[in-house]
Amino acid sequence: MVHTSAMTTIHPLATPYSVPAQPDLTGGRRIGVLLSHGFTGQPASMTPWAESLAAKGYAVELPRLPGHGTTWQEMNTTTWADWYGEISRAFEKLAAENDAVVVGGLSMGGALVLRLAEDNPDRVAGVMVVNPAIATKRLDVKLLPILKHLVPSFPGIANDIKKEGVEEHGYTKTPLKAAHSMMQAWPTVAADLPKITAPMIYFRSTEDHVVDEKTQPIITSRISSRDVTVVPLENSYHVATLDNDAVQIFTGSAEFIARVTTA
Repeated sequence: MVHTSAMTTIHPLATPYSVPAQPDLTGGRRIGVLLSHGFTGQPASMTPWAESLAAKGYAVELPRLPGHGTTWQEMNTTTWADWYGEISRAFEKLAAENDAVVVGGLSMGGALVLRLAEDNPDRVAGVMVVNPAIATKRLDVKLLPILKHLVPSFPGIANDIKKEGVEEHGYTKTPLKAAHSMMQAWPTVAADLPKITAPMIYFRSTEDHVVDEKTQPIITSRISSRDVTVVPLENSYHVATLDNDAVQIFTGSAEFIARVTTA
């Protein structure tokens, strides 16, 4: 086990993934890809995708978001600002070292990279999202400002995976203070969607028990990019990056990156 400076144990599968570009495989250009895992998850849910892109010659940064891969109690002390700060640092590293950068994320990671694309419209070459969340139909969300002071957690949302024998290694509980912080950021992300001009590929599971259908029309109707591809994933649940359609995500994203980063 690895330990943080506060001696918090970090899950062995929560190690960030970082590899440099191999421009000899990408036509001489250095192309960077930033990937973000989701809420209560960790890099393990995205590592196979990261490895598939690295094999194509892309530089890949997959950070561990603060409070993730340790304990849900620690996560309850972190906020959207902490997670976005980590994603922003990884993006700046890629931007400094490469000719173009594409960003991608799963679930809350999708919301984080949408925010990056809003804040950096001239620096993001493409956006890839897998079952992103910036809205929900759940009514109990309206009670979070009160509930977070009464109970520390709800049951976890990890492991919504159709493929048998696959483990996401996320938390078994959902920390409510952290959840409220995430959901407080959603309206701003939604309001600023018109700032996104980069091409987008949107992978969406047809059956998802974590993110409902409210998010997709908000994103696809509000972004300014006219280059938007929605790819239905018909044999996967929420954590599609580890599910039956993972190869479809890996192949489709690699083709998307190659297309949108052509000089």
